[in-house]
Amino acid sequence: MILITDGGSTKCDWILLDDKGEVLLKTRSKGLNPAVVPQQQLYARIQSNKELQPHFGKINSVDFYGAGCGTEAPVRILGEVLKTIFPNAAISINEDLAAAVYATTTEPGIVCILGTGSNSCYYDGEEIHTNLPSLGYTLMDEASGSYFGRQLLRDYFYKKMPMELASKFEKHFDLDVDEVKLNLYKRPNPNTYLASFAEFIFATEEVNGYFHSLITEGITKFIENHVLCYKEAQEVPIHLIGSIAYLSKNIIRERMDQCQLELGNIIQRPIDGLIKYYKEHKLK
Repeated sequence: MILITDGGSTKCDWILLDDKGEVLLKTRSKGLNPAVVPQQQLYARIQSNKELQPHFGKINSVDFYGAGCGTEAPVRILGEVLKTIFPNAAISINEDLAAAVYATTTEPGIVCILGTGSNSCYYDGEEIHTNLPSLGYTLMDEASGSYFGRQLLRDYFYKKMPMELASKFEKHFDLDVDEVKLNLYKRPNPNTYLASFAEFIFATEEVNGYFHSLITEGITKFIENHVLCYKEAQEVPIHLIGSIAYLSKNIIRERMDQCQLELGNIIQRPIDGLIKYYKEHKLK
């Protein structure tokens, strides 16, 4: 049995396949970004999944694709956790960008992630190339959930949010200053905390100039910094993965057209595309 994992900062999807690629189990846990989640929490979040528990010792291969898996130290930490929980499995850990590529295309293209965090790469049909390091939510991650959450909080406390929306924002979230600072600077996963505020934008059917401007600005910055940095941007489709990408698809389409870029696939969750990829390319 092979276990495929798409691990984000907010949530983690697990798919258990048999040797023929048939799905035996689909389940979900809390996010498993090893760059921001402490090792003991990584262990506890996997160990507590009751649907996975009966299979811990039976799985012979774990392919983990995740946020925060682009540098050596987090990969080593996560590898130790996975090896402890799945003692009989060969462990493979890759960046979430690899899962995004496999889920969207087999042809050359630029593949982007817009979820809790954001990132991009160029896929030449065989290899994945990144022009920029991923420095996370404090310095980068334009147009991500954490980016939009930060913008909402800034606008609220700077009193730049429209009054009617600010009143609704107060009712949705605990905006006590001490509580906000505690979550940002003392508690784990501040990026996920910030991203939780982004639901305020996308959970309402109301269309207004404030939200449209906020999203457009974020998408514009993302295109400028994470798409146009590739010389191939005008020559290949631009594919996007993630909840923010899916919910912002109309504005993304507008901005892509204005930049004369070809929009490819927009997929909310890459895990289903991964199943197809494994059936057609890895388990033949």
